[in-house]
Amino acid sequence: MADVALGTVVILFLPFLLSLFGRGGMAKMLTLVTSLLALLLSVREYGAVLPWITGMAIALASVWERIRQRRMT
Repeated sequence: MADVALGTVVILFLPFLLSLFGRGGMAKMLTLVTSLLALLLSVREYGAVLPWITGMAIALASVWERIRQRRMT
């Protein structure tokens, strides 16, 4: 039971964890807010989908920007 709960929390906070590899502070803050919102909305079925997808989009854009800047130099 505890393993399932821990796995759910890790998946819900995946956008925030991914954004830690990015460079922007605003992206980290936004993904933390969307992850918390997804955690709060996860009590309803499929309630966490929209905040999670939004957070992943922000995190992926942040990481992609860091990769792109490293290629330029």
